[in-house]
Amino acid sequence: MTEPSTSTPPVCSYEGSDYQQSFWEAGQRQYEDAVEAIALKRLLPPKGELLLELGAGAGRNTLRYGGYRRVVLLDYSRTQLLQARERLGDSPCYTYIAADVYRLPFVTSLFDGATMIRTLHHMAEPGLALQSVRRVLAQDAIFILEFANKRNLKAVFRYLSGKQAWNPFSPEQVEFAALNFDFHPKTIRRLLAQNDFKIERQLAVSYFRVGWLKQHLPLGFLVGLDSALQWTGAFAQYSPSIFTRARALGAAPKAQPGDFFACPVCGATLAESASSQTCPGCGNLWEYSEGIYDFRIKPVA
Repeated sequence: MTEPSTSTPPVCSYEGSDYQQSFWEAGQRQYEDAVEAIALKRLLPPKGELLLELGAGAGRNTLRYGGYRRVVLLDYSRTQLLQARERLGDSPCYTYIAADVYRLPFVTSLFDGATMIRTLHHMAEPGLALQSVRRVLAQDAIFILEFANKRNLKAVFRYLSGKQAWNPFSPEQVEFAALNFDFHPKTIRRLLAQNDFKIERQLAVSYFRVGWLKQHLPLGFLVGLDSALQWTGAFAQYSPSIFTRARALGAAPKAQPGDFFACPVCGATLAESASSQTCPGCGNLWEYSEGIYDFRIKPVA
């Protein structure tokens, strides 16, 4: 696929949210953050050139990508990116972009790496999202994908005891809240393969995401135990969160030197300049302000 998608599935926006503070910092999520950091360290290449962080939010994970020369933080919420910029500062190492994952504003085969952590679970059309990601990745690029596992132990026990109606073993995704989805591991493996990704490694993460355990057992003990069990994801996926390292397959035209942005509406190449610009192909205005490029497609009135 060499052109941006024309699909416009619904988008989950965190615009105006204090998600970083309320969910992570005040929400007692130190355990989840620590075990996710371990998984990322195990899966990420030691170094790279250009990484796309999809669903970057307020930049919780960005400093963990220090092996890459440059990181592009992409999120649909502009306010989340403003928080990330406040946290990380202005640096040539970071580029902040408000855009839709389904309509990525980049030329084909641009990035040699990408991460998508706690983001796919907001995608009503995960196959289209993965298709969009694959388009902007170069051949052999590494893609680290985290997804919410429908077939987790808690869901299995609840289903078998009659406390839960939906079947954790069936392949279809389940929407447990508006634009919040859990996926079956086999379904994600199938969608990755269909979009020219080859899975190289899987980790099972957050086995002990249980309130009672986090309140009564030491953080270091839970993190160490989870770390020791992450390898089980290679053959059985029953934790709430699954981390996958996949490689982009298939030849694709390489991005030309100097090319970076592409119009998310018509695909025309755009300049990478710290200023607003009008697309020469379709006439859409793409704004730049407060250090953030805004490529969100405005709904038709």
